[in-house]
Amino acid sequence: MPEKLCPKVILEGTRLTFKTEIAFALNESPRIVGPRKYRYHSPIISAEWCAFTNFPWGRGLINFDAQEEERAMETYRTWLHLFELLPYYSWIIDRFHISTQLFQQQVHDRKYNFQWLEQSLKNLGFRLIFCSRTPDSFQQALEKRLQVSGNPAQYQDLDVFIREQEIYRSLIAKSALEALEVDVSDNDISRVVNVVADWLEQTGGLWAS
Repeated sequence: MPEKLCPKVILEGTRLTFKTEIAFALNESPRIVGPRKYRYHSPIISAEWCAFTNFPWGRGLINFDAQEEERAMETYRTWLHLFELLPYYSWIIDRFHISTQLFQQQVHDRKYNFQWLEQSLKNLGFRLIFCSRTPDSFQQALEKRLQVSGNPAQYQDLDVFIREQEIYRSLIAKSALEALEVDVSDNDISRVVNVVADWLEQTGGLWAS
């Protein structure tokens, strides 16, 4: 029997860094999840789901209000408990606690210490993938995104994303999780998947410890 592949990765980064596209591509890569002759259920989850409000682009685990803080923390505890119950499975997360830290710090001037969460995630073998791009490549990425976006208003000021990217970099540098920064400036998702697969293979991140 071959070793069971059960990578656990968290994709972080500002908007227009193709995190979601990369998440789907990772979840279909034989190097990440093994060969498949047919498609089947494999989870991609996200803190970006706006599940706290009954309207589009509402609040959720990243952009919660002060009165929703305990609800957000309980949601993180619930996700963590699920990961602990199912440790021998692949988990690909498209934005998680780093995005929460950035938003809450930037918008509400609230700082959250997720050391308790990160230590448990580290014990389970989770790794961070920081998706970044050069400042001059955001415009081209925007043109691609506007072809499919249902909420184009969120992309009006590209300078916001460039500034956010540096904050992400700072937060990830302080994280307890092993991290890899991947440059997506060329918009080549296949190349990024191979870079991530190489790193996971080299660091033992494809298998449960």
